[in-house]
Amino acid sequence: MKKTTLLASAMGLILSTGLAQADTNKLLLTGGVSTIAGSAGGGLTPWAVIGTNATEGEIGVSAYASRVKTQDYSLNGYGVAIGIHDRVEVSLARQDLNASPTFALNGFAGQAVSPGEHIKMDVLGLKVKVAGDAVLNSDSWMPQIAVGLEHKRVDPGSLQGIFTVLGVKDSGTDFYVSATKLFLGNGLLVNATLRSTNANQNGLLGFGSAMPGKNSRSLQPEFSVAYLLSKNVAIGAEYRFKPNNLQPHLSGSALAEDDWKDIFIAWAPTKNVSITAAYVDLGRIVSAVTPNQRKQTGYYLSTQLAF
Repeated sequence: MKKTTLLASAMGLILSTGLAQADTNKLLLTGGVSTIAGSAGGGLTPWAVIGTNATEGEIGVSAYASRVKTQDYSLNGYGVAIGIHDRVEVSLARQDLNASPTFALNGFAGQAVSPGEHIKMDVLGLKVKVAGDAVLNSDSWMPQIAVGLEHKRVDPGSLQGIFTVLGVKDSGTDFYVSATKLFLGNGLLVNATLRSTNANQNGLLGFGSAMPGKNSRSLQPEFSVAYLLSKNVAIGAEYRFKPNNLQPHLSGSALAEDDWKDIFIAWAPTKNVSITAAYVDLGRIVSAVTPNQRKQTGYYLSTQLAF
């Protein structure tokens, strides 16, 4: 079965089993939105909250579609998540990176790269709340804490030869712990995540690297802050530290990987719909093939349906 068919089948199964079970008393936006990897959080980093609108004793479901566009690249994503009793979250997402600029690598180390190449990646996520409750503990200093993983498999297409030259793997698993603190009276949410990873550009350029690159895992912190302007509108920012496994392969910054950051606004016109827009700065992405090795800045848009 093709991966796209698997994702569509999972979406249908989750919708058919979940929609009938989850009505909600969850406060708007307190379950976060869908990240680019499918889990609940901000756009770039997971939070400790469990996605969907399900509260304790309920099963909920969410689905999202997103787009990131920078000067040289674009990334489309979609996926589904199921929340079980506000304690366990399972998510499945697909990402499609328009990597057309990488055609400039055609001939590098004798490799053939197709024009208009796309890199695709599937992400299976699991998150479990282990302590605290963001809403119920909002009047104390106790945060909600969750542990999670994201297992990723990438299909590099004609870039497979480049992957082989760099010694990167086409699959890997990130592990993380998140702590989310909601100050409900002040309308303020803060989150800190610590991720163990060897992913290059979140996995879209594979995992690890042969010498002279870095193949081992590293711990990378991620931070989010959100402020509720009203009960259904929030603004905020995120900062995600990134490893830099590939840069040693070439002189200069041709394969350098920079930290990611964004400034976002999220709007929930109803309890089942949220729309997120953001300005993103993703730093350098294979800057050897982009004009003046420029940083990749642009916009992020995402729509989520949650029940």
